[in-house]
Order: sequence, then C-alpha cells, then structure tokens
Amino acid sequence: MVRVICHRRIFRRLKLKSLMPSLTVIFQQTFQWLWHQSRRCPPRKIAEAIIKNINDPDGMLDKTEIAGPGFINFFLNKHSWHPVLREIHEQDALYGASDIGKGKKIQVEFVSANPTGPLHVGHGRGAAVGDSVANILLFCGYNVEKEYYINDSGRQINTLGRSVFLRYKELFEADVQFPEDCYQGDYVRDLAGKARDDNEDKLLSISEEKAISYCARFAAKDILSEIKEDLKSFGVVFDNWYSEQGLYDSGKVDKIINDFREQNIIFEDDGALWFRTKDFGDEKNRVVVRSNGLTTYFASDIAYHQDKFDRGFERVIDVWGADHHGYIPRVSAAIEASGHTRDKFDVILIQLVNLLREGEPVAMSTRAGEFVTLKDVINEVGSDAARFIFLTRHYESALDFDLELAKKKTNDNPVYYVQYVHARISSIVRKAQERGISDIVWNDAAISGLAEPEEIQLIKIMARYPEIVRCSAEYMEPHRITYYLMNLAAAFHAYYNKHRVLTDETELTLGRLYLVLAIKKIIRNGLSLLGVSAPEKM
Repeated sequence: MVRVICHRRIFRRLKLKSLMPSLTVIFQQTFQWLWHQSRRCPPRKIAEAIIKNINDPDGMLDKTEIAGPGFINFFLNKHSWHPVLREIHEQDALYGASDIGKGKKIQVEFVSANPTGPLHVGHGRGAAVGDSVANILLFCGYNVEKEYYINDSGRQINTLGRSVFLRYKELFEADVQFPEDCYQGDYVRDLAGKARDDNEDKLLSISEEKAISYCARFAAKDILSEIKEDLKSFGVVFDNWYSEQGLYDSGKVDKIINDFREQNIIFEDDGALWFRTKDFGDEKNRVVVRSNGLTTYFASDIAYHQDKFDRGFERVIDVWGADHHGYIPRVSAAIEASGHTRDKFDVILIQLVNLLREGEPVAMSTRAGEFVTLKDVINEVGSDAARFIFLTRHYESALDFDLELAKKKTNDNPVYYVQYVHARISSIVRKAQERGISDIVWNDAAISGLAEPEEIQLIKIMARYPEIVRCSAEYMEPHRITYYLMNLAAAFHAYYNKHRVLTDETELTLGRLYLVLAIKKIIRNGLSLLGVSAPEKM
C-alpha cells in the first residue's frame, strides 16, 4: 500500500481543488491497477506513477519527492499560504468557527458553590474553565446553556443559619458559645450585623428554630447576591440559576425516589433507602434517604440530573472540584438508571490553585486582609489577568497563581504578552492612517511580497487556529487556545523585532498591514473565547 504524506486540512483550507480530485482519481486508478496486478507492484513504482500524473495548473506545489518505500512528500510554494490571510479577513469574527456541534443542545453547569460563603480562588478557576468551555462549544455550533446549581437546601444551609444567628445573639449578649462546626469567617459577623439592622432584636423573641431558619434564608440570599456580582465582574453570566430547594418544592425528588422504588432500583434496608449504584458499576450502594427520614445530597442530584435530560439537553457537562472525583460513578449510575447513556454525561475536574505572592504562598484563610476570595483577586489583578492565567494550564493540573506576576506589565505576564500584540497592531494601524493608508484590503501585488520566512511561519500558525478551536471543543480543553495565542504572540514579537511593517515601499507596507491585521483578528477572537478583552491601547 502507498502512504502519501500530506496534510488534507491544508489542501482543503487553501482550496486546492485542482489537487484533491486528481489525487483521488490517481488513488482509485492506482488501487485498481494494484488489484489487477495481484498487489505485486513495488510501492515506489506506484509513488512514481502518482507524482507523474499530478495535475497542478496553479503551481501550488514547489516540489514533490519520494521518501522511502511508498512515501510521498509534498512541498507547497510560499504563495500557496497567502489565501489563508484572505479567509481570515473575510470571515473576521467567525474565523475559526465551525458547525461540528450541529445544533446539539448542551448544558454546562459550573461553579455551583454553596451559598454559605464568598467564592474563593478555586471557584474562580472553575468559573474560567466552565465559561470558556461553553463559549468554545457555542462557537463550534452547539446550542449551549450555562447553569449554576444553587445548593440552597440541606445541612450546610442550616449550619449557615445557625452560625449567623449565634453571631446575631453575640451583638446583644456578651457570652455566646460559638461551636467549631459553624462557619468561622468574618463574613458571618457581617451578615449578623445586616440581620440586626433589618430586625433589631426581634429574632430573639421568636423560637430558635424559626430564627435559624430565617437567618439561613436571609444569609443565603445575601451571599448568593454577592456571588452573582463577583461572577459578573469576572465576565461570567449564567443563562439559568437552578435552585436545589426548588427540586424539593416541586416534588421532583420524591417522584424520582418513588419511581426507582417501584423499579427496585432503590430499596429499603435498616430503615434507610439505598440506591443500587453497585449494579451500575459503582463500588457500593448509596444512601438516598437516611433512617431519620432526611435525604442525602445524592437524592437531589439524582432528581437534578434527570431534570436536565427532561429539559431536552442531549449532553450535560458538570464542572466540579477535583475532590469530587469519587462522586462521578454514583451520578453516572443514576443517569444510566434513568435510561440515558453515560456518554451523555461529562465531568471536568478542576485541580487546586496555589496562590502565591512573588513565589511565596499566600495563607489560604478567610480572615480579612488576606487574598483568598475571588473578589480580592479580581480587585488586585483584574478579571483579564485572572481568567487568562487560570487557563494557562490544563485543569487537571494544579496551578500556581502569582499575584505579583499577574500585575506586571512585562512579557513575563502571559496575558500582557498576548494583549500587547493586539494593542501594538492597533497602534501600527493608527500610524498607517496618519500616513493616509486607511483601506487595507487584498492586493495581489502587495500580498505576493510576503515571502520572508517569518511571514510564512506566521501564516502557517494562523492556518492552525480553526483546528485548535475544534480540538478545544472536542476535548473540552480551553488551555489549548491559551497556548496557541501565546505561541502566535511569540511569533509576532519575533517578526516585529526583525521587520518593519510600515516601510518606504507602498506595496510591501500594504501586504504587511494585511498580514498583521489578520493576526489582530485571531488574537481578538481567541481572547473572546477565553472571556478576556482585547485592548486597543495599553
């Protein structure tokens, strides 16, 4: 068999229609010949026949060569890469987009932090990953909905209410014992102060159970409002906020439990209700209702994921912290038991963030004055730097986030390194306009002058962008785009340091302006998918 070493994507992208049909016919004729020759023809002879019959009227190929037994290498002329630039300019903001999703309805659920305290740095990384994955999937033709699941029911919310109520009592009574299992952060004292401002001492005159219930609802609502504001300032806007308590209020939790009991998927043992997760590949069965009658978080998760599919989502993606790894088998079991295949359920696990300052660890504490909350990080380094740096590594790897590095306006700061390319090209275009050059369009003579090795290398890098985006969507890995942008930025900086864009030769200047404007468009497009701005000036 002959193996031809060529890149079909490049042929397709450059629209080399004169080559592809010819190669197809040649291969068809070659294999027919092979069949009739009982496959005894030497591979090299077949390769020679292919090369001899190639039809290349446009002169796209610089040369061809046979490399070893049955391998053919194709070498494209420099000008064969130029049409990539036209495609970038014509497609503009849609360059890199695709329709691989075919309108498939997907839900991406991320962050979903319990409204029991402010978002921390780890939540920020999850937010950046989840939001970017959703953006990329949307760009690739999927019908995407972003959702935040509000864990506003259960033990943790009750603990929050008790914590706030005890701090509230402290404002009126000198001696209050504050248990270690309550929330210790200073934000609890702030919430207690707000509760006092709204109610004065009225909560002391009602039953403690009612007071705790009130404080739980009051605090959760206040914290959730802060979470929404923090995420908004981080560039994250959800299509839907879904309440766990709403699952109970609507009866969906009870219904799914009863349905599974009828199917004997949930059974009773020792006063508790158990899900037969072991029958679906989990290491053991799981409790859904304790012997005291209280449901577990797993019970609401079963109902919640069933509800996702009931709403018409063909695929659901959950973004969780890495410590939830062991939770995947039981949720997968619940999905399978509900009649859906496991391949419709994906989980992205986010590893920890190590917060540093000039290389030294920052104490991870909720005490005032220490940078641990997402809000603090955004206030210090900005949303752009935080999002970009969160996405510089694969989410399955731990990340070192240095606050001082994120603030530097040097090439050591990755987001500055990339954004500066966009700003620099904007400056070049403004200078060109001062020279009277405002209409930067395709010009055969001008584009033909783009023959420097660095220019061809830049175009080759730009030609890879659609494939990078597609792979980022298929593998749900936004860091691929971050890496790509940093590589493109490095190639541009190397080019700019060696070659002038605005020269004394009109056609050469026009060609190079067309080139760098294409780079600017890709930088803007890529940063947009990551939720990072592309400044005109820096």
